[in-house]
Amino acid sequence: MHICFITNEFPKQGFPHGGIGSFVKTLAPALVKQGMKVSVVGINYIEIEETEIVEGVEIYRVKKNTVKAFTWYLNSKLINTKIKEIHQRTPIQIIESSELGLAFISKLADVKYVIRLHGGHHFFAESEKRKIEKWKGFQEKRSFKKSDAFIAVSHYVKNHTEKYLSYRNKPVAYISNPVDTDFFKPTDEDKPENKIVFAGTICEKKGIRQLIQAFPLVHKEYPNVSLEIYGRDWFFPDGSSYMQMLKEKELPQLGEAANHIHFHGAISYADVPKAYSKAAVCVFPSHIESQGLVAPEAMAMEKSVVFTKYGSGPETIEDYKTGLLCDPYNPEDIAEKIIWFLSNVSTANEIGKKARAFVLCKYKVEDVVNRTISFFKELQN
Repeated sequence: MHICFITNEFPKQGFPHGGIGSFVKTLAPALVKQGMKVSVVGINYIEIEETEIVEGVEIYRVKKNTVKAFTWYLNSKLINTKIKEIHQRTPIQIIESSELGLAFISKLADVKYVIRLHGGHHFFAESEKRKIEKWKGFQEKRSFKKSDAFIAVSHYVKNHTEKYLSYRNKPVAYISNPVDTDFFKPTDEDKPENKIVFAGTICEKKGIRQLIQAFPLVHKEYPNVSLEIYGRDWFFPDGSSYMQMLKEKELPQLGEAANHIHFHGAISYADVPKAYSKAAVCVFPSHIESQGLVAPEAMAMEKSVVFTKYGSGPETIEDYKTGLLCDPYNPEDIAEKIIWFLSNVSTANEIGKKARAFVLCKYKVEDVVNRTISFFKELQN
C-alpha cells in the first residue's frame, strides 16, 4: 500500500514545525517498517524544490510560490502536479491530510482520501472567540466534501467538529496520535531542576499568557524556580509578534519574577526531550486541544504534567492520577497545580510513572500504526 501525506510541516532542520509535523514524523517511518510505501508532499520552507528520504519516507518539498493573491492557487497546483507525478511512478492508494488540506486537491481515480481531524478552523473558533472566516470556512467545507473518510484523534475533536461540519455518513475512525516512547523516555542524564517548561506555539490559544500571569504566584512560593518557554512565534494579522507583545505588555507587570522567565524560541524536534528532561513540571494550559502531543510526550518521560481540563484534556490525563488538569483561563488555578507538584515531589514521581504506563497503553506507535493500516485497508474493500 502506498500512503501519501499532504503537509508542509514535516520537520526540517533549522525550521519550526507544528504538531502535525511531529505526528507525521512519528507515524510515517513506523508505517514504512510495516511494509508500507510512504510519501510526504508539501510546500518547502524555502524557494527551492527538494527531495529527501528520511527513515524510508520519501519527502517531496515543492518550491513555494510567493505571488500575492494567487499563492493558494499556485501552491495547490504545484502539490497536485507533484502528487500526479508520484502516482504515475508508484500508484497511491491513500492520500491523507488535515482538515483544510483537500480543498484544492484534484481527486484521482481509485485513490481514497482521508482527513485526520487534528483540529481545524471551525474546531478552534469557539475557544478563540472569533467568527468563522468565510474563506477558510469555505475551504474546510470543500475539503470535507472531498474526503472519503475521517480519523479523529480524540472523541472530543470528533464531536466538537461535528457541531460545525458534516461527515456526511462517511466512515469515521477513532485513532489517537502516536507517541514515540523510545524517543520520549525517562532519562538519568539530567536531574529535574527548578524549572517549569512550556512547549508549543507562542499564541493565545495555547494559554501561554495565563501561564505567564500565573508565574509570580509560583515564584512567591518557590523563588528559585524559572519558567522556560520553547516554541515558535505567532503573528497577528498586522504582522506584529505575539511573543513581543508578551514581553512588552505582560512581563513588565510581573516585577522581579519577570527576570526568571526565558524565551528560547523554536527548537528542533530532536531537542524537545532535552527540554523536558530538565523540567520539574511541564505545563500546557491550552484553551482547547484536539488531542495535543506535548502532554503525552512529557508524560512518556515520567514528567509531572499540568494540562488543560477542557477539550480532550480529560481523555489525556486522569486528574491527580496521571497528571493534573487546570482551568487554562485562570492563572490562580494554573499556579495552584504547579505548586502542588513542587510541594509533593514523592507523589509527583509516582504520578509520573503512572503517566508513562498510560501513554504506553494508549499512544503506543505499533498499535496506532496497525489500526491505521486496518482502517485504510477497509476503505479499499
